[in-house]
Amino acid sequence: MPREQLPQLCEEIRAFLIEKVSKTGGHLASNLGIVELSVALHYVFDSPDDHIMFDVGHQCYVHKILTGRRERFDTLRQLDGISGFLKPSESEHDCFVSGHASNSISAVLGMARGDKLLSKKASSVCVIGDGALTGGMAYEALNDAGRSGLPLVVILNDNDMSISKSVGGLALWLSKIRLKPKYFSLKYSTQAFLRKFGRAGKKAIAAISNFKSDFKHKVLPENIFSVLGFDYLGPADGNDIESILPLLEQAKKLNRPVVIHLKTVKGKGYSYSEEAPDFYHGVSAFDSSVGTASKSGQSFAKVFGDNMIELSRRDSRICAVTAAMDMGTGLSEYKSVFPDRFFDVGIAEGHGVTMCAGMAKVGMIPVFAVYSTFLQRGYDQLLHDAALNSEHVVFGVDHSGSVGADGPTHHGLFDTAFLRSIPGMVIYAPTSYAELKKALEKAVFEHSCPVSIKYPKGVEGEFADDTFDLSAACIRQGKDVTLISYGIMINEALKAADMLLDAGTEAEVIKINRLDKFDMQTVLTSAAKTGRVVVLEDCVRAGCLGEYIASELAGNGADVMLLNFQESFSEVGTTPQNYRLHGLDAQSVYSSVMSAINNKNREGI
Repeated sequence: MPREQLPQLCEEIRAFLIEKVSKTGGHLASNLGIVELSVALHYVFDSPDDHIMFDVGHQCYVHKILTGRRERFDTLRQLDGISGFLKPSESEHDCFVSGHASNSISAVLGMARGDKLLSKKASSVCVIGDGALTGGMAYEALNDAGRSGLPLVVILNDNDMSISKSVGGLALWLSKIRLKPKYFSLKYSTQAFLRKFGRAGKKAIAAISNFKSDFKHKVLPENIFSVLGFDYLGPADGNDIESILPLLEQAKKLNRPVVIHLKTVKGKGYSYSEEAPDFYHGVSAFDSSVGTASKSGQSFAKVFGDNMIELSRRDSRICAVTAAMDMGTGLSEYKSVFPDRFFDVGIAEGHGVTMCAGMAKVGMIPVFAVYSTFLQRGYDQLLHDAALNSEHVVFGVDHSGSVGADGPTHHGLFDTAFLRSIPGMVIYAPTSYAELKKALEKAVFEHSCPVSIKYPKGVEGEFADDTFDLSAACIRQGKDVTLISYGIMINEALKAADMLLDAGTEAEVIKINRLDKFDMQTVLTSAAKTGRVVVLEDCVRAGCLGEYIASELAGNGADVMLLNFQESFSEVGTTPQNYRLHGLDAQSVYSSVMSAINNKNREGI
């Protein structure tokens, strides 16, 4: 495409994004802010031979439009549709699965090293936001990549804070000089010439370098990228394609580690998202002509946040911690009410866990609200720092279970297994808002060890009672089969029990409230009565609660069936669709139980 037509292309893409995402929902503001950069990347680099990776991956919509998936955008984040994140099985242009922050530099460095060993000539490029640079893994990778000498380009998409702000006209002039090919040609040819003179030449190179560095530092503050061995280009306007293209072209020619610093506007080109970029970061379908209505109503996250305020008023030791997710975890209002007792550690879950353990060590009661899929990144710290020290840290494990359209990178299908593996960890699984309140109060005031409370994304179901005075409760009597579940899936178990009753089968429903340690006798008594046990869970099979229950029931003669996500990450789709696909919805549970009963009866005949 002629270069002069690229700005028009960017405007067309921006209009297309607003139209499509307003219908499907998705990550809007971040993609509007990266339109020009994405177009420039595909103009300068050659995907898929060159590797282009977007950190977190949710800012890949423009990339997908430009790589053959524009016609499928009506299916964005839907079952059998295109993913809202990078997905290699969807296209060869998606070089790496990416849904968690701060992994992009490590991944593309690995690709660059692999290409070198395979004698492939290619560039590796990653786009990482200033938010993702709060994660420690990004700095580990920068430390390694800067000294590699490989054709690696790290683009800092800076839409919030400035990292190495230029000062004055001379600084701007120096920045422009560094973009000129003759500057780098002279720099490296001079170094090559001086090296011919051996030790004296090396001294001359060092002297020139020191003089240049001293001069630069008079007008440009030191930045971490230069220190780590990168050539640093920028900062520049990341929403002006004519400013971006020379930077990318120069970085490609340098054929070595380069950082390009771009300032962008999150939500660019759509007034509603520019004014409220956090709110438009991830949206449901809305009317694009008037913007989207404010989120309102109850949810597990909001109940959690409201109750945190109430408990914090009762006890000054309680404080709230989040990993760059105060809005998502329901703590925005808490931040306003208790600003001195609210801590956002950035995208650094491991650090957050250990910091909480340190706070607990000196007598505070830290409550760390974090998505299940992100807490996975702090597993070592859960074990080594919170549990081994037996510190009283409370973890609000939000988005536990299936989370729908965000897909496999965000489904919280592993917390049951990894939390149950940690010695001394108390694990509560409330089903209703009332139980979430009770669980949080118990976690804060009745324990002195690590406590996790796992709850789902969204709203409560039909079950709105409070059974949390018991670790395991029989909430429906029956004689033919025992259905065991916990958390939000109790609703599916109760619906299945209703369907079974209509078919003449009485199901007893056992609700487990505490997953680490519960009244097993309630289960044993029910299993002895019915002879058939079904354990229903929204988690993977390995390490699930059902495996433990099955081992406890071994030898008592009861038939045990485990219904869960098996060995699956699960795909994009609504939560009801995911339940149905994996046989976890009420209709599927009913069918599985009836099939087992009928097969058993035939065997008897």
